[in-house]
Amino acid sequence: MVITSETNDHIKRIKALMEKGKSRRKEGAFIVEGVKMTREISSDKNAVIYVSESFRENSDEFSEAFVISDKIFKKITDTVTPQGVLAIVPQKKYTLDEILDCEKGCLVILDRLQDPGNLGTIIRTGEAAGIKGIIMSKDSVDIYNPKVVRSTMGAIFRVPFYVCDNLEDAISDIKSSGFKCMAAHLDGQVISKMDWPEKTAFMIGNESSGLSDKVSCLADERIKIPMDGQVESLNASVAASILMYSHKLNTMV
Repeated sequence: MVITSETNDHIKRIKALMEKGKSRRKEGAFIVEGVKMTREISSDKNAVIYVSESFRENSDEFSEAFVISDKIFKKITDTVTPQGVLAIVPQKKYTLDEILDCEKGCLVILDRLQDPGNLGTIIRTGEAAGIKGIIMSKDSVDIYNPKVVRSTMGAIFRVPFYVCDNLEDAISDIKSSGFKCMAAHLDGQVISKMDWPEKTAFMIGNESSGLSDKVSCLADERIKIPMDGQVESLNASVAASILMYSHKLNTMV
């Protein structure tokens, strides 16, 4: 049977999860789009997979999926050129203690980050750089926003993260577990002179205003990336990427 109505319960559920963070939090679920990312979760028995009518005509993959008419599928997808596959996936929950349970490594602490693309890129680069996890303030962009999920290219399934109610308290716990917190700040020490501790947490602030005073004051040290020309700051995801790889290269055995 092919789903052809926008009032179908499946379609209403997909649209709610696609558009509303409140619905995602209430259900504890989110949307992934595309063949590659759906393949990564196809073994999850709690995932619900959907394919477009034209996808089904050309492929037997995801044989248990619900089929949606092309017209309706185009209306509910968040991508410009949909691949004809999406899924509803249970959210994964991590605890701060789980993330901090390591002998060495790198963390990224995000204070009020707002851009979905920035967050997705940080998660994706974080996996490549081998970080131990991401700690986020609750007023950051929703990590399960479809644009965030899509830009992680699947890394959201593998990089641990924790959204905290009180970022200052979380930073205190992070420091107590042996991590040195380094705040990306215009008044910081140039990182070319740094010798990173094995357990380092980089603190990245809001795209327009940077780290709040309350958060930056909790840092063990303030750091900055050297820049030529008249550039005053870098994109948040670019800065985070440079710092993560700086730690990776500096601490490799």
